[in-house]
Amino acid sequence: MNVHRTPVILVGAQRLSPADVWAVAQGTSRVALDGSAAFRQRIEAGSGLLGQRIAAGERIYGVTTGFGESVVTEVPVHLTDELSANLVRFHGCGTGALFSQTEAAAVLLARIASLSAGWSGVRFEVIERLAALLDLRILPAIPSEGSVGASGDLTPLSYVAAVVMGEREVYSGGEVLPAAEAMRGAGITPIALAPKESLAIMNGTSVSVALTALAFERARWLARLAAALTALASDVTRGNPAHFDPRIFAAKPHPGQMLCASWIAQDIEYQQGTVHQGRLQDRYSIRCAPHVVGVLIDALDWMKPWIETELNGASDNPLIDPETGDPLFGGNFYGGHACFVADGLKNATANVADLLDRQLALICSAVTSNGLPENLVGADGDGCRAHHGFKAMQIAASALTAEALKATMPASVFSRSTENHNQDKVSMSTIAARDSLRVLELTETVAAICLLALVQAVDLRRGEGCHVRSRLLRDAVRAKVPFNDRDRRQDGDIAMVKEMIQRRTLPLDFN
Repeated sequence: MNVHRTPVILVGAQRLSPADVWAVAQGTSRVALDGSAAFRQRIEAGSGLLGQRIAAGERIYGVTTGFGESVVTEVPVHLTDELSANLVRFHGCGTGALFSQTEAAAVLLARIASLSAGWSGVRFEVIERLAALLDLRILPAIPSEGSVGASGDLTPLSYVAAVVMGEREVYSGGEVLPAAEAMRGAGITPIALAPKESLAIMNGTSVSVALTALAFERARWLARLAAALTALASDVTRGNPAHFDPRIFAAKPHPGQMLCASWIAQDIEYQQGTVHQGRLQDRYSIRCAPHVVGVLIDALDWMKPWIETELNGASDNPLIDPETGDPLFGGNFYGGHACFVADGLKNATANVADLLDRQLALICSAVTSNGLPENLVGADGDGCRAHHGFKAMQIAASALTAEALKATMPASVFSRSTENHNQDKVSMSTIAARDSLRVLELTETVAAICLLALVQAVDLRRGEGCHVRSRLLRDAVRAKVPFNDRDRRQDGDIAMVKEMIQRRTLPLDFN
C-alpha cells in the first residue's frame, strides 16, 4: 500500500475537522506534523519545563503521585519511569471486539492532535512517533469496551501508549501482529515513555471524539441519501411533487429542513405550478421527510464545532503550561460534549431509519403504492402467486429499525461512580460514540434494503414517471444487483448496496 497519499493534513498547523478525521481514517489523506520551528519549540518547551519541575522535587499528580484516588500516594523520583510504564500495563484490561482499522486510525489522529496543542508535557519525539505509526498504518489493536469517558478513555488509549512502547498488538499489512514485530519490520524503535507521557497519551477523550467524528461524517452523507430515497419513493408512488415547494419551507425556515426539501425538489425536478392529478396529500413518510431528515442536518451544524473543539483541544490532566511550566490540575478529560453529540446523533439518525422503514412499507403494499405489485413481486403470469418478492426484506428492515430505535437511550444518564469514588461522575462518552456508530450501521442497512426495493419499483414502473436521479440510482444498483424476477436470497444484494453506501459510490449531488 502506498502510504504517501495526498492531500497531506498538517497536524499542529491547521484545525482538524471531522472530514479530516474521515479522510485519514479511510486512508485517502496522510498526516504530517507542522514542520515549523515554532511548533517544535512549543512542544519541547512544555516537556523541558516539566522536567525542571520534577528535578526540583515538585509534587505533580500522576508523576510523583499515584493515579486517581491514589493521588495520596507519594512516588519518589527514582520510581517515576516505572510508574509511567505501569499505568499503561495495568490498564491493559479492555474487552470486546477490536475497533476496526479505520476507527483505530481515527483514534490515533485524534490523540496526535490533542498532544499537538502543546499542553501535555510530552517530548516532540512521542508525537513524531505516533504520526509515523499512523502514516505507515501500523495501528493499535484496541478493544472497544472498558471506558467510562472520564478520566478520558484511559483503558482504550492505553493500547496506543503500549504500542509506542513496543507492547501489545497492532494492525499491520492486513494482519494483527505483535507491536514489536511490526515496528521492527518498519524500522521503528519503541520509546520508553518518560514521566507524564503515558498519562498524557491515555488521559483524554480521543477515542470518544474520534468515533463521534466518524459517525458525524457518515450521518452527513446519510442525510443526502435519505433525501434521494424520498425522491425515489415519491416518483414510484406517483406522489405530489408540490410537497417540496420551497415556499412551504420558507414559511418555517429551519435551514436543514429547507436544504433537505431542496435536494428532494432537485431530484424530482420540481417546477412550481405543475398540476398533480393523483392523491392530493401523500402520507407523512414522504410529505414530511424534510422535517425528519432536516432535524439531523440542523443537528450536524451545531455538532461540528463541538467535535472540532474536542478534537483540537488539550484533553488530558494535568496540563503543563508551555509558557511557565505550571502544572494545572483539572478535568478536561471529561467527555460530556462528545457524549451529548453522540447521544443526539444516534437519536436523529434512528429517526431517519424509521422514516425509510415507513417508506418501504408504503411501496410494498399495493394499497399504498399506487398500484405497484404486492411486495414488489417481479415474477410474471400465474406463477407470480408462488412468489413473495420483498416481503421478508420488509420484515428485516423493521427488525433493524427497531434495534436502531432501541439504541437511542442516552448513555450520559448512566453515569456510574467508579475507581473508589474518585471518578464519581463520568460521561460515558465512549459508549455513546459506539452506540452512534451502531445506529448508523443499522440505518445504512435499512437504507440499502429501501434502495433495493425502490429500484425494483422503478423497473416495475418501466421507468415511467421517474426522474434523472431515480434512473441514475437505478442504474448504479443494477450494475451490481439484477432485477428480482423470482424469489431468491437477497442477503448478498443488501451487502453489495450497503457497501456502495458506505464507500459513497452512489450518484448523489450535494449542491
